[in-house]
Amino acid sequence: MIGPSAAARAKLSVVPAAPRKPQPLSSYTTIIGLEVHVQLATRAKLFCGCSTQFGAPPNTQTCPVCTGMPGALPVLNRKAFQLALTTAVALNCQIPPLTKWDRKNYYYPDLPKGYQISQFDLPMSHDGYLDIQDAKGAFSPKRVGILRAHLEEDAGKSMHDEAAAQADSRIDLNRCGTPLLEIVSQPDMRSPAEAKAYLTELKLLLTYLGVSDCNMQEGSLRVDANVNLHLQQDGQQIATPIVEVKNMNSFRAVERALAYEAQRQYEQWQQTGRQLGDPKVTKETRGWDDTAQLTRAQRGKEESSDYRYFPEPDLVPVTVRQEEIQDARDRLGELPAALRQRLQQQYGINAYDSDVLVNQGRALVDYYLAVAEACGDGKLASNWVQQDVLRYLNENEIPIDQYPLDQKALGQLLQIVVAGDLTTGRAREVLAQMIETGQSADQVMEGLGIQRLDDSQLRSLCQQLIDAHPKIVADIQGGKLQAVGALIGKAKQQNPDVDPGRVRELLIQLAGNSP
Repeated sequence: MIGPSAAARAKLSVVPAAPRKPQPLSSYTTIIGLEVHVQLATRAKLFCGCSTQFGAPPNTQTCPVCTGMPGALPVLNRKAFQLALTTAVALNCQIPPLTKWDRKNYYYPDLPKGYQISQFDLPMSHDGYLDIQDAKGAFSPKRVGILRAHLEEDAGKSMHDEAAAQADSRIDLNRCGTPLLEIVSQPDMRSPAEAKAYLTELKLLLTYLGVSDCNMQEGSLRVDANVNLHLQQDGQQIATPIVEVKNMNSFRAVERALAYEAQRQYEQWQQTGRQLGDPKVTKETRGWDDTAQLTRAQRGKEESSDYRYFPEPDLVPVTVRQEEIQDARDRLGELPAALRQRLQQQYGINAYDSDVLVNQGRALVDYYLAVAEACGDGKLASNWVQQDVLRYLNENEIPIDQYPLDQKALGQLLQIVVAGDLTTGRAREVLAQMIETGQSADQVMEGLGIQRLDDSQLRSLCQQLIDAHPKIVADIQGGKLQAVGALIGKAKQQNPDVDPGRVRELLIQLAGNSP
């Protein structure tokens, strides 16, 4: 079955959803499972040599194999299988010694062969997991099971021109045969927030592995969600029919769609009382309308039997040796979860800060690590990288490898801050000049007339202030420590580059020793 035509969909009025009063979570338990299709980072398609480059004119990256011409035979792209194997290992999946290919039969205008080469009963990997957490504490850390991760080829793309008089639909077959890894989770997520966290962590893992660019705007990562509710009725647990939600083009859209769909199912159950097992109830596929903020019915949800799977006769099974699996495991490198833990343990930053840094990608983490080593203060380096460096990158829309200062230059500036020879405010002035001129921190400080004071000079300045203001000293000795603020102000008048924290410390110390 297919959904309504473009003309029919064009007639659907787009009316924003009326405000809905959310039900308390105790009213029901939301059960969520996600199917994520990831385009693998190969130059060629899964079973032919056609390019996978995005943005080419329609129907210019096709051949007899990916368009299903009679007599054309597929040949497996080894690179695609290796990337899939790397991902499966990183997701802690079991890798069987043998996997085979199957034909998934269905009719759709952008599927010229009338079937899709996929994997059914012997997928290349199964029974893995991905750990998720929320640094802000919205939910407790949990492990989401991975039911399977298998390879398949993509279909083409239908383009609906609903503005045209005839509401034309056009077909672009460039995507036909593009290698996809379908990652199917267990229904372990219990809230839209957990689903978003799972997708965020999965995308981060895939980009760290380099197996996909995960660009949702270009279709490199697509998400379908299966959601239903578990409720209590007369002391028994019942379940609403499972709904598959499609057409979600961002993680935020996934979160909104799941929240809406859970509420919609709850209200529908209140009205009808229908549940799984009721012969009048069928599973349903619905599409998310981001403009109207609601889901719309599309069609009945297919079962595996509807696809009439049978073994692909033109491809031999693939055998995987243990040595290949171990080699993939050895090449994984440090994954995001382990990297967060190392940043917290070795560099003394909290869970939130480590999450922010790791989520920016490995290149920025490497930059931070070099700065932290150079200045010797992991927390200070984290603050500057998150606030000053990231702000500059975002404002100029550039990656970290185009940041004007290398790690050594920023590390040298922060060394001066750590030593107490430069206040944070003045250091930011120096940073701006370093970016503008390309000079070192010492050169900029010399140009701005900023002089470093060693500890003996700073102590001498504080002693002069103590000697000159006996009344303030008496107040400090009497326990009025706020009085030291006046002396700090006078110290900054004499030298605007003194460290207020170190001045305060010395003034209190010297006042206590004063007769």
